[in-house]
Amino acid sequence: MHFGGAMFFTDYSMSAMELARALEERGFESVWAPEHSHIPLSRKTPFPGGGDLPKQYYDAMDPFVVLAAASQVTKTIKFGTGVLLVQQRDAIQTAKLVASIDQVSQGRFLFGVGGGWNQDEMENHGTIYASRFKRMRESIEAMKEIWTKPEAEYHGEFVHFDPMIARPKPVPKPHPPIHVGGAFPQPPSPTRCRACDAVGAEAGATP
Repeated sequence: MHFGGAMFFTDYSMSAMELARALEERGFESVWAPEHSHIPLSRKTPFPGGGDLPKQYYDAMDPFVVLAAASQVTKTIKFGTGVLLVQQRDAIQTAKLVASIDQVSQGRFLFGVGGGWNQDEMENHGTIYASRFKRMRESIEAMKEIWTKPEAEYHGEFVHFDPMIARPKPVPKPHPPIHVGGAFPQPPSPTRCRACDAVGAEAGATP
């Protein structure tokens, strides 16, 4: 069994570099950073944790930036997104970000993804809440094509691109581990992310 630590990294929290070093010194396997691009003032879907949305949700830094920084001051600990909201991201650009941080960290990246809960946030990115899991699956399938093939193409309902070249490729083959995460009372289901490698759920955790 492996243990990891997670935190909303903000401009007032412990830094990702400090936490990663501390966890590595204590034998932890990984450090994880969540994602929210922004928090709309409207709220079509209530915060699953109940009550007011905690301040750190508004203030979270970009996970790729903070984890890349932490990778430069550590040697063995792994780095994960917990979770990345791929359904509201561009699949081609995200594939390059994943491959780049994996190269920078020398193959220590863990790709954590999730369907998310904030409908307003997704809709600001042009994502339809009801079909977010299908879009997430297509995004991951498309990224796998990019990571594993010299010339990639993908044709889906939400993600579509003709043959192209995108590098770098990730260090581990065929690609970094892909973990789908979520929280009770509706933990993630393998059927919602057939393109993922592992499924995990944690009570009381709401990325």
